[in-house]
Amino acid sequence: MISKEQFLIEHNKLSPKNLQATLALLNRFQEEKRPLLKDDGWSVDKLRIPLISWMLSLPVKDPKANGKKMSRKKEVQIFKNYPVTKC
Repeated sequence: MISKEQFLIEHNKLSPKNLQATLALLNRFQEEKRPLLKDDGWSVDKLRIPLISWMLSLPVKDPKANGKKMSRKKEVQIFKNYPVTKC
């Protein structure tokens, strides 16, 4: 087990820029995922994948949207309007 700060350093070394974390983000993760963090220590092997999954589920702020939050997932249009045909 390592400290939160050491976990942050190790995670950010292994992650691409869009998945790097901050100490504030780790604190929020710790509050929301208490059952995963029963121990005081942080294990890179145990917590890195749940952290990445949790980060991917967070909404993203779009700088063009004036502070409005957007989902990471693109909206998919399920139904399409087809032209009306006459038989």
